[in-house]
Amino acid sequence: MIRAGLLLALLLAAGPAAGERLQLASWNLEWLMTPATFDALAGHCTTTRPVRNDQRSLPCDLVPRGRWSTADFRRLAAFAAAAAPDVVALQEVDGPPAAKLVFPAHDFCFTRRRHVQNVGFAIRRGIPYRCNADYRTLAPRGSGVRYGADLTLYPGTAQEIRLLAVHLKSGCPAGSLAAAREACNILQRQVPALEGWIDRRAQERARFAVVGDFNRHLARETAPARDRSGRVLALWPEIDDGDPPGAELLNAAAPADRATCGTRHDQRPAVDHILLGRGLAPALVTGSFRVWPYPEAGRWPDHCLISVELEPETRHGL
Repeated sequence: MIRAGLLLALLLAAGPAAGERLQLASWNLEWLMTPATFDALAGHCTTTRPVRNDQRSLPCDLVPRGRWSTADFRRLAAFAAAAAPDVVALQEVDGPPAAKLVFPAHDFCFTRRRHVQNVGFAIRRGIPYRCNADYRTLAPRGSGVRYGADLTLYPGTAQEIRLLAVHLKSGCPAGSLAAAREACNILQRQVPALEGWIDRRAQERARFAVVGDFNRHLARETAPARDRSGRVLALWPEIDDGDPPGAELLNAAAPADRATCGTRHDQRPAVDHILLGRGLAPALVTGSFRVWPYPEAGRWPDHCLISVELEPETRHGL
């Protein structure tokens, strides 16, 4: 007879069975690293921002408030177990050692920059996957911004899904990308790289999604994509242009313009999004988009966990 504890562990480790829905999520975990890593880095923090991609350091203004304790990790892990996402795009995480403390029943694909803020995926064990090369084109030369994490689920099968996890440049959440601000300039330079990845997937007729922290109020962008000189003005109209065919996007997070979960950002328009390509959009379960409220007092990330459910490919094929 299988003991109850072992049975529970086996159930947690198992991925969705054939024909079951897939829960796809995104979560920015706010400078998440193990307590030991934080303590080791805090003693030689840097006063220079931003910290470079090749620099293993913390900004000094993070040190007084940024440490996640062992108790914090237990709280985060319990919350993640209740939400039970199958695949979750993660931002601001120092790779698998920290992510494993929150998602012990998942495997991981993370970008490989030395910086403690990386982008990646947690994939429930049992789901076939392939980690693809970091999408470094998303980090313009000299910008110091984060790479994209590229993942294939169910590789080589009719269920195959291509995913890109992103954490775009902060500091330009609204208004023209042509504004005379460094943050807007960097984000403007990221847009062609993001659109290039989307367009290549559309040309391949792939089922794909782009998931993560866009640091942009996509649901509120109404400006033209470009000005008369061809400069990019707005992110959403530029990437959702339907060129090439199949590049049309569905923002599954659009219903929650203000994601409320108990953070200090609750009154701000949403910047975390789940964008589905035309080949994957029909698999979206109507009404499945969810913002997960934090259940109790204590420290929580400054972004919400968001998720959607997708029907299996057999019911929504190309």
